[in-house]
Amino acid sequence: MIKKERAFIKNEEYYTLEGYKLRENKNITEAMEDYIEMIYKNKSCITVKDLSIKLNVKPSSVSKMIDRLELHKLVQNKKYGEIKLTDEGEKLGKYFLYRHKVLSNFLKVINKDDYDLKQVEKIEHFVDEVTIKNIDDFFKIS
Repeated sequence: MIKKERAFIKNEEYYTLEGYKLRENKNITEAMEDYIEMIYKNKSCITVKDLSIKLNVKPSSVSKMIDRLELHKLVQNKKYGEIKLTDEGEKLGKYFLYRHKVLSNFLKVINKDDYDLKQVEKIEHFVDEVTIKNIDDFFKIS
């Protein structure tokens, strides 16, 4: 996981969303995060077919993403089509699922009956680790 420090700068510069992404220099895309989270959520071992169903994408898209994740050493494509997370993939998957749960709980509290999974999916990639931990800590104290 990437540790981020917050600096309070008086004249902090503003960037576009893409500009912030470039400044963070992340090697993992939002789509890669979604795949890792889903594999982790399914006990860290799943098939291309199952992933395509759970993520509502074509099996060919899953295969391409698995190739990318293998290049980053985050998954292993095992015999008989099983996809398994590496140790690094497991660490990331654990964090991504934690982040998802924290944001889900947060939105359930503030939106009450209007909770929407789509909202969590949209914002989870843009909230940093410090903020996720602070939201989690806030609810533990409350």
